[in-house]
Amino acid sequence: MSSSIARPRAHLQPFLNGATKRLRWADSRMVIAALHLVLLGAALVGSMMFLLWLIHLRIGNASIVDPGWALGLALLAVAYAAMGSGYFWRRWLIAGMAAVWGVRLGIHLLVRIVGKPEEGRYQELRRQWKDHIALKFLVFFEFQALLDLFLSLPFLLAALNPRPSLSAIEYAGFALWLLALAGEAVADAQLAAFKRDSSSHGQVCQRGLWNYSRHPNYFFEWLIWVAWALFALASPYGWTAVLCPALMFYFLFRVTGIPATEAQALRSRGEAYRRYQQTTSAFVPWFKKSLV
Repeated sequence: MSSSIARPRAHLQPFLNGATKRLRWADSRMVIAALHLVLLGAALVGSMMFLLWLIHLRIGNASIVDPGWALGLALLAVAYAAMGSGYFWRRWLIAGMAAVWGVRLGIHLLVRIVGKPEEGRYQELRRQWKDHIALKFLVFFEFQALLDLFLSLPFLLAALNPRPSLSAIEYAGFALWLLALAGEAVADAQLAAFKRDSSSHGQVCQRGLWNYSRHPNYFFEWLIWVAWALFALASPYGWTAVLCPALMFYFLFRVTGIPATEAQALRSRGEAYRRYQQTTSAFVPWFKKSLV
């Protein structure tokens, strides 16, 4: 009995060995292709940030790095789609998602800084750094390029996925992206309208989504990253893309997002913003708390 079982296993062994070798070869080819795209992407986005750093020296406004960061991610997604070997519609769908998001956000941020003084957080960096400011800003700009490179992981994985059809999870990621993009656009438009209103000077924006969250733009921005990670889950090694929304969450809550924005708001709006903090959710839109 045992010999009859062993015989089929012996016949299957060459097939299993061959399949294992093919999988390893496919994995190694994917890694090599990924490294090739990453190196090309690094050259593209690093050069773009260096050019923006030179422009910032001329205009004296480091805020230009913000639209550059958004446009850099769009550039990487399109480059990966153009040079990737994965399924055509997959790589261009996620590239289109990134391009729409990046161009919209980039233009929105650019309009905010053209003809206006440097944003308070960058002025604060100048005060803190004191000397060798230009060199430190060069490091800062290139760090944004490095961040773009890491955060482009979902686009890279999708661009290399050869599976010849889109899966349900990719459609779900696209649907979530549409919802998040619309939410971010509405939040940005509401804040822009508030700032244009001369009667709102010195006040806190609590219109629309801003009545339910102190940072609805950041919340929907983060959801966009969740959508891209969800889309990438259908690709080999897609689980690694979850690191991107996790890193964005960390940055929003601990580094350049909410802490810097709220510190500036407290400096400019004082007690009115403190009351806003006490009654309004910091991130996820929710109903206001009542002050007793």
